[in-house]
Order: sequence, then C-alpha cells, then structure tokens
Amino acid sequence: MSPSRRTVLLAALAAGLPVAACTSTDAPELAELVLATGPAGAVFREIGGALAAALADQLPNTRVVAKDTSASVENLRLLKAGEAQLGLSSLDSVANLDDLDGIKAIGRLYDSFLHLVVPEASPIRTFADLAGRRVSLGPVESGTEFTAVRLLRLLGVQAVDVRMAHADSAKELEKGTIDAFMALTGIPTPAISGLVAARFPIRLVPLAQEAQALTTEFRGPYVPATIPATTYGDVPANDTVSVPNLLLAIDSLSDDVVEVVTRTVFTESARIAAEHPEAGRINVRTGIATGQVPLHPGAARWFRSVKR
Repeated sequence: MSPSRRTVLLAALAAGLPVAACTSTDAPELAELVLATGPAGAVFREIGGALAAALADQLPNTRVVAKDTSASVENLRLLKAGEAQLGLSSLDSVANLDDLDGIKAIGRLYDSFLHLVVPEASPIRTFADLAGRRVSLGPVESGTEFTAVRLLRLLGVQAVDVRMAHADSAKELEKGTIDAFMALTGIPTPAISGLVAARFPIRLVPLAQEAQALTTEFRGPYVPATIPATTYGDVPANDTVSVPNLLLAIDSLSDDVVEVVTRTVFTESARIAAEHPEAGRINVRTGIATGQVPLHPGAARWFRSVKR
C-alpha cells in the first residue's frame, strides 16, 4: 500500500525537504495582505517579518505588509477594526475577548515564555520584590502588558510600572533607569540576547509560584515551563510560565487565501526559522491546538488535506 499524502507531507516536513507550493498561475487574487506583528526586540516582529517574506513569494500578485505593532492586544484591535487581515496573539489575550466574532485561527505557532529580567547584582530575587520598584511591563496593548498586569493584580504586588518595547526596556535596564522588565515572548528574544551579547550581566527571576497562581486562577492558556540553560549565554535555566501563540485571521479573508497562508506557515517553517529559532517549533501536529478559537475554514481545509 502506498503511503498517504499526510504521511508523505509529515515526513518531508520532518526532514526539512521542500514541498509543493502554489505558483503565480494558481495564487488567489488579493491586492494587499496586512500582518500585524510586534514591537522592536520581540520575537513576534522577527517571525512576523519572516512569514510576510514567505507569503510574498506564495502570493506574487499581493502586496504583503508586516505591520509593526505593540503585539497581541493591539493586533486583536486591528483585526476587529479590519485594519489588518492577519495578526499574531498570545492565547491568554485572545481568550480574554468578550466576543470572538470576526476572528478565527490559522493555527498555533509556538509558545511564549514570561521573562522577568534584572541586573545580576539586583536585590530583586522574587516577583514580590517588585513592590515599589520601577518595572517595564512591555508596550501598551502588548501581550506582555496584558499578562504582567494580570499577574501583578492577582498577587497584589504594586510596582512603579512603565510601558515600553522590549528593546527600549533592555536599554533602560542597562542605563539603570528601570529596575526590571518583563517580556512575554519566544526564546531566545532579541532584546535579552542583545544584553548578553553586550556583556551586561543579567538574571532571570524565577516565576514557578507565579506560574502556579496563573494556571490555577485562569485555566487554559497558561502552562508551567522552563527557559532552558544556554538560551541566554551563561544565564541558568529558569522556571516560569508559557503561553501558546496563535496566528489569527479575519473571517472575511477568503478561504483560498487562508489556505495558502496556512500551507506557507506549516511547510515553510524551516525557512522562517532560519534566523529565528523559535519558529522551528512550528509544526503541523500541534497547529490545530488553538484552544477556544475556531479554525478559519480555509485553515481547516488545509489541515484536512494533509490528513488524507
């Protein structure tokens, strides 16, 4: 018996082999496709840009735009307003929406890890030590801001909080104008890697108890996790919490376009991950695990096609 289409495709993906892509003659027509990504120093922006480049090849008649944003919460707002057709978001931000009408999932991509970054010599040893300290919670309307504010309120910790992109947070930490910053992002994240490369000594504050508090209070999007050793040079492994990230689409985006987008995400992941290691975690087996967010019909059609 000859192997199924799904078996052949999964074997090709595992081996990093090229798979069939659409050509200019069968590409669906669309004038512009806007993908809402993330802020400077964040994995969302890096992977979003790489995905946009791959989509531009698959949709040669379409202007594909990677839009810089604050990340999850802004991306959801842009999708709801019709100002973007695709957007990246952490699952907890999506799950907090009162109304998912108009938004569907293309697939689960990879997980973000909550980082609490401090200078190596900092007296901050626990999350509770943030009380009264000047802490960056990420950009306004970011997934970092959403999760950090949720955690501070849950545990009753009152920090002197500011809002800035991860790259700016790293610069301000190095200058000493903030005491710590939080980043909910893939690993390794460029802003933190940049501090390590610049030989600025840092620590990651353990968040194991905070992870348990989140998973207990908000069932579904949070999972206790560990940032592995060597992720950031000599920084030791660190217990924290992880959150899945989804690629989302608006309902009105045609099934044909979404099928191309879905195929590109899951068959071009090796290309997307060439300079962005976290994208190497994108795979078709976990792609349909989108929580309470239903798949767009075009995405569902592609996933069904690889199960044959």
